[in-house]
Amino acid sequence: MIGLKKLTVGLAVTAVLFTLAACGNGSTSETEASSTTAALEEKVVGVAPGPYGDMVTDVISPLLADKGYTLTTKVFNDYIQPNNALANGQIDANLFQHTAYLEKFSADNDLDLTALQKVPTLGMGIYSNKLSSLDDLADGATVSIANDASNLARTLQLLAANGLITIAEDIDETKATVTDIKDNPKNLTFKELDAAQLARSLDTVDVALVPGNFAWAASLDPADALALESLKEEYKNVFVVRTEDKDSDFAQAVTEVLESQDFKDAIADSAFKDFNQPDFWTE
Repeated sequence: MIGLKKLTVGLAVTAVLFTLAACGNGSTSETEASSTTAALEEKVVGVAPGPYGDMVTDVISPLLADKGYTLTTKVFNDYIQPNNALANGQIDANLFQHTAYLEKFSADNDLDLTALQKVPTLGMGIYSNKLSSLDDLADGATVSIANDASNLARTLQLLAANGLITIAEDIDETKATVTDIKDNPKNLTFKELDAAQLARSLDTVDVALVPGNFAWAASLDPADALALESLKEEYKNVFVVRTEDKDSDFAQAVTEVLESQDFKDAIADSAFKDFNQPDFWTE
């Protein structure tokens, strides 16, 4: 009888130990999984409507995982808030603007921001819901254009490249405004709007010059554009951080990813494959 009691107690102890071990193993696995997830530091990137939020989420963030980071996006509906939010620490970086805009906005608003590297960029296009060719543009036609300085200059350069206007010779074309138009042979009427409103203006104007990100957001097909911009380097979009963070581990990781062959390969297999590539990709 004593032997039977000892056997019973022994089996009970063994069962308890087995249960504790099983619980311990499960807890360890869960802890390891949780630790792996927690190891990725989350950074918030400000974007405007358009392709660059998708580029951050689908291409850049997965490549940063090996470097310990994961990216989420915060969408702003204009070109003003993303830089202000970055400067005041609400977000960690942004990707929505080209170098020319960054420099002008930072100078005008006394912001200390730094571009890390350029990314493939969709250029501006001339779109219309009424015309199939710029040759059909009538005398006195209404054209909607961006009202911010750098995009306005690009707009005028694109119009000039297509023979619709000429810009005064003594003007820096990267800073041109409507008052710098020398010749306007079709007597075009210009309607200046916030860049985010340009695609929506297509029903009320003859043509609209829409920056690539807003054209993308409005599902405008570049193949349907009456003309497309061949982007100069200063008009290619950049990944931006606060200047105080430009030498941080995060900034270094982002720069390494954007300059990597893996990033080039991922872009080549994505919806961004036909975007204007940064010059350094082919240098």
